[in-house]
Amino acid sequence: MRRMTTAVTALSLIAVLPISANAQQVAPPAVVLPTDRTVLPIPEPAYPHSTVFDARNATPPPRFEVKAPASAPNVLIVLIDDMGFGQSNAFGGPIHMPTVEKLANEGLRYNEFHTTALCSPTRSALLSGRNHHMNNFGSIAETATTFPGQTGQRPNNVASVAEMLRLNGYSTAHFGKNHETAAWEVSPSGPTDRWPTRQGFDKFYGFMGGETNQWAPLIYDGMTQVEPSKDPKYNFMTDMTDKAIDWMQYQKSLTPDKPFFMYFAPGATHAPHHVPKEWIAKYKGKFDQGWDKLREETLARQIKLGVVPPVRSSLPSRKPSRTGPR
Repeated sequence: MRRMTTAVTALSLIAVLPISANAQQVAPPAVVLPTDRTVLPIPEPAYPHSTVFDARNATPPPRFEVKAPASAPNVLIVLIDDMGFGQSNAFGGPIHMPTVEKLANEGLRYNEFHTTALCSPTRSALLSGRNHHMNNFGSIAETATTFPGQTGQRPNNVASVAEMLRLNGYSTAHFGKNHETAAWEVSPSGPTDRWPTRQGFDKFYGFMGGETNQWAPLIYDGMTQVEPSKDPKYNFMTDMTDKAIDWMQYQKSLTPDKPFFMYFAPGATHAPHHVPKEWIAKYKGKFDQGWDKLREETLARQIKLGVVPPVRSSLPSRKPSRTGPR
């Protein structure tokens, strides 16, 4: 595994002190040592060679295991395609999202999240903390070229957040849309370096491109293509959600103290708009007032929530400017 530099230095791990040859008969106690997080993977401690001739009398050193500290939080990122700032009710919008609202009420709402206005570049920046041009995603994966900053191939010297957390003792998983792999690298013959499971995710269940049929999706489990479901009520949004919940439950049942990082990225409001009829029925007539009235109602709720500042009662007048030759 390659070594990479990171900016993650705040955590600490369980490590062990080297053992002297004279202490072979006593099991060395595990101690907490400050760990250099600027280089990943974290190197194993160097133990001296055993000089005990009879293996029955030798005491093996403790097993080295990278663990996240007890205070390390679980991390869940939900990225929804093409969803406007003022669409969910958590931000004053008309779309009823009770779980998102509950999370928002127990945490913080941010109103200065910047995007690149495109799928691949925004995802690449979000999951690496780097400018999208540094990640070679000046545009979406399907329009990549050979120009620098636009190749659609994230360079090896840019580590993903998932990889950094995985090497710090996290379980990592990605469900839903990828769209960070160049089109010519999505095949059984690879190269697979930039597939999710080679970019820091232990688990991937989703689709590789920018969009897919939500009723009959082209999806992968890891790097294995999944056969389409024969269930007439199948929808990928439900499927990926079930898989994400199952994965989280598995992690917590087997390793309850191990934190997880989950990237949950449904196709959702991105085309094609394959929404089950029962969900469409919930909003019948909800938007009959039209765009302009809906915008006024949303803005009023956002001001009440404090998501946006109050609108000034009066704005300074501007004289119309003349354009063109006089």
